[in-house]
Amino acid sequence: MSLGGKKPGAPSIRQFRSGDPMDEKESNRTWECLKHAIHQIHEHNASSLSFEELYRNAYNLVLHKYGELLYNGVQGVVADHLKGVAQSCIECPDDRLLDELKKQWDDHKTTMVMIRDILMYMDRNFVTQYKKVPVYEMGLVIFREKVSGHPRVKSHLLTLLLDNITAERRGEQVDRILLKHTLNMLVELGVQGKNVYRECFEDPFLDHTRKFYQDESKQYISQNPCSDYLKKAEKRIREEKARVENYLHESTMEKIEELCDEEWISVHYKTLIHMENSGCAWMFQCDKIEDLERMYLLFSRVPISLKEIQKVMMDCMCEAGREVLNDPEKVKDPVSFITAILSLKQKFDRFVKESFKESKDFQLALKQAFESFLNKDTRTAQYLSLYVDDQFRKGLRGMSNDADVDAALEQVVTVFRFLQDKDVFENFYKQHLARRLLTGRSVSDEAERSMISKLKSECGHQYTSKLEGMFQDMKLSEDIMKQYKNSFASPSLARGMAPRTGTTPAMSSSIDLKVSVLTSGFWPGPPGSPCELPPEVQDCCSRFETFYLAKHTGRKLYWQPQHGLADIKAQMPKTKHELNVTTYQMCILMLFNQHVTLTYKDLQVRSNIPLEELKRHLMSLYVNPKAKILVRRDPDKEKKDPEDSDQFMVNPQFESKLMRIKVPLVQLRGETNLTAEGTDAAGSADVPATVEEDRKHLVEAVIVRVMKSRKTLEHNQLVMEVTRHLTSRFQPAPTLIKQRIEKLIEREYLERSNADRRVYNYLA
Repeated sequence: MSLGGKKPGAPSIRQFRSGDPMDEKESNRTWECLKHAIHQIHEHNASSLSFEELYRNAYNLVLHKYGELLYNGVQGVVADHLKGVAQSCIECPDDRLLDELKKQWDDHKTTMVMIRDILMYMDRNFVTQYKKVPVYEMGLVIFREKVSGHPRVKSHLLTLLLDNITAERRGEQVDRILLKHTLNMLVELGVQGKNVYRECFEDPFLDHTRKFYQDESKQYISQNPCSDYLKKAEKRIREEKARVENYLHESTMEKIEELCDEEWISVHYKTLIHMENSGCAWMFQCDKIEDLERMYLLFSRVPISLKEIQKVMMDCMCEAGREVLNDPEKVKDPVSFITAILSLKQKFDRFVKESFKESKDFQLALKQAFESFLNKDTRTAQYLSLYVDDQFRKGLRGMSNDADVDAALEQVVTVFRFLQDKDVFENFYKQHLARRLLTGRSVSDEAERSMISKLKSECGHQYTSKLEGMFQDMKLSEDIMKQYKNSFASPSLARGMAPRTGTTPAMSSSIDLKVSVLTSGFWPGPPGSPCELPPEVQDCCSRFETFYLAKHTGRKLYWQPQHGLADIKAQMPKTKHELNVTTYQMCILMLFNQHVTLTYKDLQVRSNIPLEELKRHLMSLYVNPKAKILVRRDPDKEKKDPEDSDQFMVNPQFESKLMRIKVPLVQLRGETNLTAEGTDAAGSADVPATVEEDRKHLVEAVIVRVMKSRKTLEHNQLVMEVTRHLTSRFQPAPTLIKQRIEKLIEREYLERSNADRRVYNYLA
């Protein structure tokens, strides 16, 4: 900057050559010139100065070892100037203090930049050599001590800042730009190891904020429901974050968020979660997805609070599950029962997905809750199989595409995953699948295979090997029947595991037979007792047996009439009908081709049907009013069970508008019907005897397998290993494992160690 016109009274500046020696008098005169220049800068007359000349004078002072004089002199001049600035701030009215500080601070920074430029050589040499505070920072320190740190200015400034923030929290408009400028000033004054922003503002601000939100949150939670409180907390946290972004320093963000989390959430989260008629349980009951999402996002800031939400969610799920388990209407209907379970699962799946953002912890809590109430007994495993049976017989019929079918089956697998008694499900599933395959009542073989594939993915090949074997048997049986029909000029038609025949009281000469050849190890149930088939049917069976054994040497066929069905044409006294009956019912009815009346004892002798089966199938022919094919002469109205002397005959009054009539089987007392239409109302919770027996063998097999590989194992370790291996099928009780260990010791597969009786050794 060029030197302007010299003002009256200004000291003259003589050119000083740096090579000449400088005495004390010359140094004082040079300093006075610099001092006058600094005064001119403070008075905003910098345009009249030559900065090049001023720089040279400062350079000469430092060069001739008068740096201390220059440094102390500048410090004193700046300090004297800022004393006047402090006084002007003290005398300024409160409503103008922030503006006055802004003005003085901006002016001070500008003047200190100019002074620093003049003294740049001193900064680079003297200040560095003697470890002094650089000129610009020295100006900040003096401003901090004389102006912002003045007791009266400091207290008024803090009060004004906090009052403005409180007013903004009440919804009033404040000058954010001015606040930001003031707080930035405090940040910039934090030099030489002193945090002015924290000491003069942040700490008091956080204390003030804590008190403010303590009072507000307590008052708000006492007067408002949980959902409104969450909205208020969300709004306050958002406001504080915006406040930091707008005019507070970024270092405050973490502290203010932690404070808000503590006062709005940590202190009150249990009260909020358990608040009556608006808390977490109420939200689950009333499907308040948005409110739960807000609660989750807020409480995620305090992770420990999420554990309480998970606990409430599990309690709500278990309570809803118990209501389903104890609902007498649903207990009577497996389809309704499982549908309710699926609806409950879908409801809480939605909470986990939408409200809790698919949190792994909430997914685990959902899984644990469902496992808790679904495995109280074996009912769910039984009912799930009945539900699947209903779906394959009726439920899937109305689905238009494969995607819908797959979705329906996936729902079943979802419940299946929660079951511990997977072997109980398998036991019932095999029975229902066998019935569907043998009667041809499944909606879709492709869907059946898809279901087995899903079960295989869940539990492995061993779990579904018998189910797959059943399908393989049905496919081979179709091929066998094609070969059998091609071996006759007049091909025979077959249906059912036992023969399915067409016959009437006036016997038809044509009998169509379908035989399913089943591998005994794949199919459920013990072998049935043979019965006395009608001669015509027996002749067809003998021809098939001769054909089959000629093609497969070394095999043996056992006929299973209890699984068979028959379509017979019946000329009733008034009308003709086609009756769909079981093989046993066919044997009973065919006897009436040769006899008008037969006693119960006669039927036993002539049919050779097992007594319980005879009673059940005979009663089905005369008890059901819609299919009353036979009548009992002089019946005792008080009893339905037949006695040896009771006489039966074809019902002469039988009439029906239906040409084809299916005769349903009655359910005897104490007998559990494994169909969805007539489930045992008691909902048996016992493990079937066959499953219990299979479990014993399975536990022993696993024990031997583990011990064979480990050779020696302590009791508790063996129990843990066996449990781990069997979890995919069922949860074995430690007592069961202990019993099977004892049995294996008796049979000399294992032995106890002589050194420690709790250690077992494997015997090869």
